[in-house]
Amino acid sequence: MIDRTHVLPISRQAKVLNISRGTVYYQPRPVSPKDLRVMRRIDELHLERPFAGARMLRDFLDREGIAVGRRHVATLMKRMGIEAIYRRRDTSKPAPGHKIYPYLLRGVTVERPNQVWATDITYIPMARGFVYLVAVVDWFTRRVLSHRVSITMEAGFCVEALEEAIGKHGKPEIFNSDQGSQFTSEAFTSILEKNGIAISMDGKGSWRDNVFVERLWRSVKYEEVYLKAYDTVAEARASLSRYLDFFNRQRPHSSLDRKTPDEAYFTPRPFAAAA
Repeated sequence: MIDRTHVLPISRQAKVLNISRGTVYYQPRPVSPKDLRVMRRIDELHLERPFAGARMLRDFLDREGIAVGRRHVATLMKRMGIEAIYRRRDTSKPAPGHKIYPYLLRGVTVERPNQVWATDITYIPMARGFVYLVAVVDWFTRRVLSHRVSITMEAGFCVEALEEAIGKHGKPEIFNSDQGSQFTSEAFTSILEKNGIAISMDGKGSWRDNVFVERLWRSVKYEEVYLKAYDTVAEARASLSRYLDFFNRQRPHSSLDRKTPDEAYFTPRPFAAAA
């Protein structure tokens, strides 16, 4: 998104794109090998027990002989962009200046492609570091419409994924996300509003969560990420792209009557998508 050869100063380009200048000049700080191992295990435990908060995760780790304090677990969870999922009162506050939209899918039957799209971000461990993966998914067919890999959690890579999905596949009736600052940013929501797409947001840490995207993350990690040890960001990006292409074109889903997401999306026939 940033063009370093453009006549417009980089600081001005960042302001226009509504991204932090720190992202442009970002130099990754090394994370200790111990913390990387702990983060990898926290990621695995979070997939298995998404309701576990920092205290419970600390106890799980302690039982495995990994000594780490609750506050450090909480710090690592924040860095990874994860939190316990459970039903609670909606006491979360939006980022300053960010509008929160209501959840629109309660009682809605999703029965066709492009009726609802959803998005989320997940942490991807590497051999020596980590990256973040964002994906835009068609709710009914599970098809990954676009994705991006980034070394930071700024809004820019989420905006790019959204623009690609709309550019290639048109637009949905409803777009659902959580209340992450990337998705509540004006840069992100303005694209949805400009295209006349209804915006739906889960409560922060909601028990409703983006269930189909969470299932995608489970597949990505158990069938791809945990079997690899990416040495570079470029390798992670290429390998994840290959896996998501396989996921769309070749991986059948029982919830799609054993069709692949591509088959369900491009040649839709009546079938009952499992919840």
